[in-house]
Amino acid sequence: MANPSDPTRRDFLAQIAGVGAVLGPGGEMLARTASVNPTLPPRPGPPQQAPLPTRPIPGTAETLPIVGLGSSKPVLEIPTEGTDPLAAVIRVLLEHGGRVVDTSPRTPEIDAEFSKVLTAPEFRDRLFVTMKINTNGEAVGVEQMRQNQMLVGRRTLDLLQVESLRDLDTHWPNVLGWKESGEARHIGVTVSNNRQHDRFEAVMRSEPLDFVQINYSVMEPQAEDRLLPLAQDLGMAVLINRPFMNGSYFGRVSGRTLPEWASEFDCATWAQFSLKYILAHPAVTCVLTETTNPEHMEDNVAAGFGRLPDEAMKRRMRQFVAGF
Repeated sequence: MANPSDPTRRDFLAQIAGVGAVLGPGGEMLARTASVNPTLPPRPGPPQQAPLPTRPIPGTAETLPIVGLGSSKPVLEIPTEGTDPLAAVIRVLLEHGGRVVDTSPRTPEIDAEFSKVLTAPEFRDRLFVTMKINTNGEAVGVEQMRQNQMLVGRRTLDLLQVESLRDLDTHWPNVLGWKESGEARHIGVTVSNNRQHDRFEAVMRSEPLDFVQINYSVMEPQAEDRLLPLAQDLGMAVLINRPFMNGSYFGRVSGRTLPEWASEFDCATWAQFSLKYILAHPAVTCVLTETTNPEHMEDNVAAGFGRLPDEAMKRRMRQFVAGF
């Protein structure tokens, strides 16, 4: 988790806003682009007519858009901010052809409000919603499964995951059973901490996973050593979490100039710098970004378009941020 004292993207953007923001429609994002590196041409967002590129779910005829929404933090803001901000970013995602929304069980009260968003007529049949079990004990795990089904208002879940390998031995037989019964189309496990990668690799080698969810970014690239190649070899779809290291990434790049050579892979902001690094790996199916700001989602979606860095450029990117 990010240190509470680390600047988030919101703090970072507030710091650079005084450099000369361009106001108006999309004005905040133009400020983010131009003030970070004035030599780069402003990039107001993704192409208006082109949908996000997609990548296949291995072993199926189904594809997923390559940028999605990680909803953990946005959902936790519902008690104070209401559901409008969350609905707004999902709306932006859908406008650009995105549809992946990653969820995790919260309190019944929060999930009841979140459910109103996911089951609203404008969203209900358009999203690929991923669910998790993140508790100890079989009975509570079954209860979370039923909570997940109520959240999306349907019996069959798109993807059911055991979060952070928590009590995996207890939950996995039930997860397998729910796939067999048709209550989960796809199943998988998640990890968001490098210290768990060894155990995660062992699970990948021993269990029939459809999806894995892994922490990976330009400042946290360890997954590309073993986990991402293994997912390719085993035919597993890959979701990426922590693309901005829970916000601490923006604290580390705060006050630094985006390199001019970032334009060589159509990168105009620091958010796109990390996202394009991630999307350049062929094992990645979709990267999950967390925000309740529609302009930030526009920026995130824009990373899915244009050129991606090659391996030589990725080394250059890692070296550039290594000392930040």
